[in-house]
Amino acid sequence: MSETPVTPAAPRGRRRRRITAVVLVSLLVLVVGGLATAWYYLDSLSSSYEENVQTFEQQAQEEGGDAGTGGSFPEESDRPEKEADDESITILLLGSDDRAGTDLAQSTGQFPGSRSDTMMLVHVPADRSGVQVMSIPRDLWVDVPGDHGEAKINAPMALGGVSLTVETIEGLFDVRVDHVASVDMQGFIGLVESLGGVDVESTHPETFTTTGGHTFHPGTQHMDAEEALAFVRERKTFSDGDLQRARNQQSFIQAVVDESLQAGNLANPGRVRDMVETFTPYLTVDESLDASTVASLGWEIRGAADDITMFTLPTGTDDRSADGQWIWRQDEQAMTEISEALADDTLEEYVEENDL
Repeated sequence: MSETPVTPAAPRGRRRRRITAVVLVSLLVLVVGGLATAWYYLDSLSSSYEENVQTFEQQAQEEGGDAGTGGSFPEESDRPEKEADDESITILLLGSDDRAGTDLAQSTGQFPGSRSDTMMLVHVPADRSGVQVMSIPRDLWVDVPGDHGEAKINAPMALGGVSLTVETIEGLFDVRVDHVASVDMQGFIGLVESLGGVDVESTHPETFTTTGGHTFHPGTQHMDAEEALAFVRERKTFSDGDLQRARNQQSFIQAVVDESLQAGNLANPGRVRDMVETFTPYLTVDESLDASTVASLGWEIRGAADDITMFTLPTGTDDRSADGQWIWRQDEQAMTEISEALADDTLEEYVEENDL
């Protein structure tokens, strides 16, 4: 985003999505969980998932490192404990828009020069009654564990890879991350091509033209792959920069998920397999997030279709760091209350009470 301090143009607001109960699984593998009753077909999709998805550990090894240097999680001694009876699930989703076409994990899995464009913390409560998805602004100013000092929340990826990113998030909210996955935006773009385009809602109140010359109007419009890519990448046009880009990315992902899970697509085994095979090569996950885990989770949250909540972490004031970076300061009260809500498994109540 522009380095000029800005004030967000759009107010905070709760975004409750009426989508299928496999919303989380859809972000990871699209429809495996949604087909959990078709066991013969699920087995086929699971094989496709296992063949295409890579783990952070595998990528590190392929790039000349090892699982220890390119792992998903920090040392156990550096992590918060999870109560034995705590059956909630916390998943960290990292989004990437890799224009250069390089692998997400490079050299020893330390992601040199790489930063996550999108970061979401997904909370599945113990009773599986709903799913809460919290977007974390990439310019949030935080303490990075180790000798790194203060930096933006998206910096740990470049400084120490996925494990340092997880350690930073765990320390920030005092919550244990159960799973972590990275999704390259190119995977969603591939789905747009296979679906023949998608209908995306532009939430920006005015017509805007991207730096590449694509024009988008307020409301819903049909986009092909090239238009969708321009839509999700643009940020310089907006007064609130990356915040509006994040909203555009959410609208785009929502459109892809909605279209992918249409009954006509789900009823077509060939189409479903094509979607899974198109999407999964752009997924990188921790070793425990295998096909059976994804399918099991999708089945467990099948009853949460009407209780999917998406919101953005409240922030403090915009500011400049000592070295001149434009940043968001933390809203200390919100950070404390969200940490407590995660620990008490009452995040949905917190969102309701604070009208997020």
